Amino acid sequence: RSSLQLQTPRLKRSSPFNRVQPSAIRHVRSWSNIPFITVPLSRAHGKSFAHRSELKHAKRIVVKLGSAVVTRGDECGLALGRLASIVEQVSVLQNQGREMMLVTSGAVAFGKQRLRHEILLSQSVRQALHSGQNQLKEMAIPVLEARACAAAGQSGLMALYEAMFTQYSICAAQILVTNLDFHDEQKRRNLNGTLHELLRMNIVPIINTNDAVVPPAEPNSDLQGVNVISVKDNDSLAARLAVEMKTDLLIVLSDVEGLFDSPPGSDDAKLIDIFYPGDQQSVTFGTKSRVGMGGMEAKVKAALWALQGGTSVVIANGTHPKVSGHVITDIVEGKKVGTFFSEVKPAGPTVEQQGEMARSGGRMLATLEPEQRAEIIHHLADLLTDQRDEILLANKKDMEEAEGRLAAPLLKRLSLSTSKLNSLAIGLRQIASSSQDSVGRVLRRTRIAKNLELEQVTVPIGVLLVIFESRPDCLPQVAALAIASGNGLLLKGGKEAAHSNRILHLLTQEALSIHGVKEAVQLVNTREEVEDLCRLDKMIDLIIPRGSSQLVRDIQKAAKGIPVMGHSEGICHMYLDSEASVDKVTRLVRDSKCEYPAACNALETLLIHRDLLRTPLFDQIIDMLRVEQVKIHAGPKFASYLTFSPSEVKSLRTEYGDLELCIEVVDNVQEAIDHIHKYGSSHTDVIVTENEKTAEFFLQHVDSACVFWNASTRFSDGYRFGLGAEVGISTSRIHARGPVGLEGLLTTKWLLRGQDHVVSDFSEHGSLKYLHENLPIPQRNIN
Repeated sequence: RSSLQLQTPRLKRSSPFNRVQPSAIRHVRSWSNIPFITVPLSRAHGKSFAHRSELKHAKRIVVKLGSAVVTRGDECGLALGRLASIVEQVSVLQNQGREMMLVTSGAVAFGKQRLRHEILLSQSVRQALHSGQNQLKEMAIPVLEARACAAAGQSGLMALYEAMFTQYSICAAQILVTNLDFHDEQKRRNLNGTLHELLRMNIVPIINTNDAVVPPAEPNSDLQGVNVISVKDNDSLAARLAVEMKTDLLIVLSDVEGLFDSPPGSDDAKLIDIFYPGDQQSVTFGTKSRVGMGGMEAKVKAALWALQGGTSVVIANGTHPKVSGHVITDIVEGKKVGTFFSEVKPAGPTVEQQGEMARSGGRMLATLEPEQRAEIIHHLADLLTDQRDEILLANKKDMEEAEGRLAAPLLKRLSLSTSKLNSLAIGLRQIASSSQDSVGRVLRRTRIAKNLELEQVTVPIGVLLVIFESRPDCLPQVAALAIASGNGLLLKGGKEAAHSNRILHLLTQEALSIHGVKEAVQLVNTREEVEDLCRLDKMIDLIIPRGSSQLVRDIQKAAKGIPVMGHSEGICHMYLDSEASVDKVTRLVRDSKCEYPAACNALETLLIHRDLLRTPLFDQIIDMLRVEQVKIHAGPKFASYLTFSPSEVKSLRTEYGDLELCIEVVDNVQEAIDHIHKYGSSHTDVIVTENEKTAEFFLQHVDSACVFWNASTRFSDGYRFGLGAEVGISTSRIHARGPVGLEGLLTTKWLLRGQDHVVSDFSEHGSLKYLHENLPIPQRNIN
């Protein structure tokens, strides 16, 4: 298809919303291997979006590509890889039923490349004819005039865009404009009508200033009302176009991550997540990008002008190789990318500010005496029982709102009761008692040399991010462990427990206030996506997910540079040995599977020794499972022994989380261990036998976080282990493993006390020698 170079012809104007509404679309084109969805996009224009999460509803979108995005690093030619990725993302959004427009730079750079090539070719021919080949090295390329470069590059740039969009069955059209086209009312109407007609025909308009003839911008004509902004560069062009076309979203891509509170690259520069009108006084602008007409100040001016006209704006980096391939689609999905311009200031602090408060509050918490931290936890335990009625009333609201929306196991997790609150209070008092000797405990003392002593002591990890689903009782448990260990804490609970979490957090802060450390524990109430929280690697030291295996996997995948403590699956096994006690087996299987099947420490696979098949013990197990309404899935070997078997298991590595159980047959304890290592998740595994030698062999050889003998899998729990509570169960092999209580939230640091010691004194000819003597560890006086 040939490109359409439109100089604002007089076309019949069409309504910006006269296209078929998404609800009426019966078929959506699919292409390449990229999935896309159709979303409800219709909304009344006039007010910008207040939150990033609303950007997914944007129907009409302008994407402005800065010169630094479009051009190569040498400023001579186009960055073809980036352009191809941008075209792909725009095509994805266009095929979702959105109306996409591109404001692009690059004509000057493309023309410069072509003209340089022509000049070099011309010079080389002339010099070869007159001066010989030895003169070619001395050729100089003259300075090229920008308007001439633009004239030479515009057609090639458009041809490139057209070829790329054609790969996705999308037609593109070129429109070249100047400032005069916006100041002349007739031309402005023509331009408006042309753009609406192109959008109606599902064509992507590609707009650029006509740099070949563009006059200088009129001085002092900016921002004198919604209808006046001079088109000095493509930033102001994009803003003017966005307002003229009643666009929902303007995405400005440049070579910086967004707007910083000071010039990017300076030591104290911080990316501003959300920028509000009036905040520009607190921002220091640096120099403009390596190419292009406008700097960040011009972008902010244009963005604020567009925001005033009802268009939401995001400024982001379009050049970073790790994010440029999905930056546009990420922004539209509401992810935290770049700087979002909003007219609505949230009532509370941002999550970044909460992270800073948790950091400073945690450091103050760590300096308290152990007795003071214990006093805070005891006070919180008292509040859980004293304020029981208020807590249960808030939980009732959550339960009523969740009724019919959550599955029964999740509803059970969401529910609070008097007995649960009493158990919580008991657990918190256990934590308070065990916290007396946690932070600052000396683990090792060494005399390096005379008057040079080294100590290794326990210290908090820093700031923890705990993300939990459904279970509001998790909040006071985790808060108590964070307080006891002197850690700052960010909590992100599920919206289904919003009322319960809110009152429990208020009670936690009330308890913290008795020693002036209220801000050490923060509840994230903003519309932050979990994936965005996992990117705050400068503020968060450890992420602890509490929820479904899918939640844990998602967080492990999303976390960039932040360690994640947890387990993705709880595939717990119980092996019934040939010498298992008839009296014990049924009780252990019932408790492990049926007591709380949704728990991560519930039994999922029962391994039975071959000799137990067709015995009264085996019949008792099957009868009990039938009475408890447990659905049985047969493993391959078990199915081969049966004439009429239950449904054969689809996978031996399945966490059911419900009244379902896989049964498989093994020949001996070694085969059971091999099965566990192959299909288990290193969580909790049990042997039932009266043979102590077989049991010890199992205990020593199974490589899981928790390995039990003649005990239910459900004992794998911080409270039952006497830890008071747990932040989760870890199956990783570094730092903490199994139920993670207070000790798992501590790390260490080294303290060296000397008297003018220098390393050179210990050299071959020095005056001092290393002693490396182990010293006794002082015992702390704990009441």
